[in-house]
Amino acid sequence: MTEHLRRASRALISVSDKTGVVEFARALAGYGIELVSTGGTRKTLTEAGLAVLDVSDLTGFPEMMDGRVKTLHPAVHGGLLAIRDNPAHAEAMHAHRIRPIDLLAVNLYPFEDAVARGADFETCVENIDIGGPAMIRAAAKNHADVAVLVDADDYAAVLAELAQHAGMTTLALRRHLAAKAYARTAAYDAAIANWFATALGERAPGYRTVGGRLIEELRYGENPHQSAAFYRLPDRRFGVASARQVQGRELSYNNINDTDAAYECVAEFDPGRAAACAIIKHANPCGVAEGESLLDAYRKALACDPISAFGGIVALNRKLDADAARAITEIFTEVIIAPDASEEAVGIVAARRNLRVLLAGGLPDPRAWGLTAKTVAGGLLVQSRDNAVVDDMELKPVTKRAPTNTELRDLRFAFRVAKHVKSNTIVYAKDSATVGVGAGQMSRIDSARIAAHKAEDAAKAGGLKEPATKGSVVASDAFFPFADGLLVAIEAGATAVIQPGGSVRDDEVIKAADEHGIAMVFTGKRHFRH
Repeated sequence: MTEHLRRASRALISVSDKTGVVEFARALAGYGIELVSTGGTRKTLTEAGLAVLDVSDLTGFPEMMDGRVKTLHPAVHGGLLAIRDNPAHAEAMHAHRIRPIDLLAVNLYPFEDAVARGADFETCVENIDIGGPAMIRAAAKNHADVAVLVDADDYAAVLAELAQHAGMTTLALRRHLAAKAYARTAAYDAAIANWFATALGERAPGYRTVGGRLIEELRYGENPHQSAAFYRLPDRRFGVASARQVQGRELSYNNINDTDAAYECVAEFDPGRAAACAIIKHANPCGVAEGESLLDAYRKALACDPISAFGGIVALNRKLDADAARAITEIFTEVIIAPDASEEAVGIVAARRNLRVLLAGGLPDPRAWGLTAKTVAGGLLVQSRDNAVVDDMELKPVTKRAPTNTELRDLRFAFRVAKHVKSNTIVYAKDSATVGVGAGQMSRIDSARIAAHKAEDAAKAGGLKEPATKGSVVASDAFFPFADGLLVAIEAGATAVIQPGGSVRDDEVIKAADEHGIAMVFTGKRHFRH
């Protein structure tokens, strides 16, 4: 309807990210729209040969206080907030010589980038935008008359409407842009608030906000009847959100969730020490191993549970090479994620067109502090990331027999993996590889049995005389509440145990270990994962 169309006669442009801004401003000028700008943006536009008023020409005041004050003025905000059809507003504009601003293009000081690059406190504070959010919110409130852009991706949509409607925009577009504008300032303020809380050491600030930028809308969520989308947070952690997808179909909700679980798991293993591979199914490891090469690590991980590995996620801690690529493509795999890949490896996996390959650019730091969040009915559960690493723990022998050096190596390996398995968790390991994984059971004894059964199945599939749990070590993510779960592990062939300890029946469990001549160490830290 024509009453919903609004002509743009004046545009204020002030952007930190100048991607496409010259072309956009030139197109606006082509519709006879007067350009107003500030500082660096005005310099960029004038150097491109465009006629641009300085914002001080509107306000009558120069930029001052190192640019902190330039747009905070009635001449700017009146021009944005005035309701064009309101006679009183029109009279105030005339009386105070306020000229309307019909289009605002602003993106904010790069605060998130300053935090991500580790800038000091004062630099981060200086990158907190004040005038930008104020203008954006003013323009968005008055979207009945003003179009507001906070993203260069929207330049094309605005120019398309100006072309279609002879220099005017529709209310539908202005409302869409206003909603996006408020979401952007909310996410910006969330980043600032969370940074302040972290800088001040506030574990539970009075208000907790979360904001992200859309990466992509997903086909559906966990199930086809659920909608879903993937957002990037200011936390610049290497992983799925940072990854470059070099081939394959778009990722699903479950792909993203499982791939994140896989990459966080494999990041526990230092690539400088050994190559490592984690194979994940439904967010749980079904095989993890270290090896002399990625191929060696993959083969050992696959041997743990080759049935579950079918259709799984493969995560690597080193650059994907040709040998590993050939082996991984021998069975159906949903996703490969690695820090990088050789050209030869990319060429090999290209034969599997549906196989998604993600190159994350680096490994996430397992020791880094961060937050995780989960929604519950009417609330948000927020906690710090589990950044406890077994290499930093003091392992306390509690049995008569201490573990051998070989057992100790495998105990640490098993506890690294246990951190990434859903509770209740039991992990059998031998020779730096998982040989049985029991996940997510209601009782620890069931997890121990399931892991042992899987090892038996893997032995049969591989033509082995006995399961690899014979002579293995076992890790439990939390204490054994009774000796029964431990006895199942001993029966499966485990010779050493790593667990947090802390049960009122620790003495009973230690006694059972001593009676069977196995070694046990306590970590003092548990790794529940729900």
